[in-house]
Amino acid sequence: MKNRIPAFCFALTASVASAQEASLGAGGVLRGLDKVNGNLSDIELNNGATAEFGRLNVILEECRFPTGNPSGDAWAYLNITDSRDDTQLFAGWMVASSPALNALDHPRYDVWVLRCSTEPVSGASE
Repeated sequence: MKNRIPAFCFALTASVASAQEASLGAGGVLRGLDKVNGNLSDIELNNGATAEFGRLNVILEECRFPTGNPSGDAWAYLNITDSRDDTQLFAGWMVASSPALNALDHPRYDVWVLRCSTEPVSGASE
């Protein structure tokens, strides 16, 4: 019997080799949708900051973007809780180009990442 390397090993190696370096942004811009009334809101936060959106508390832990391309695809680590009872609704990474990949599952609200900011957001929550 010959030793064979599974095809997925080559695919994994190729994807790791093509991985980009990431830079930490100073903050980010999220978009929130209230599905009941259709209102959209842009939420600008610095890393580590909290914003209130409807009955949600949204914490932007950090926002990252491809090194050398700040306008490129952003991904952010978010913690989202219900402000009424501090129930955690979401904790994890969201990717701007694929918001459905890891999305908030809530009957009324939707939140997704738009982009990172390279400078601290003035007037945003600290």
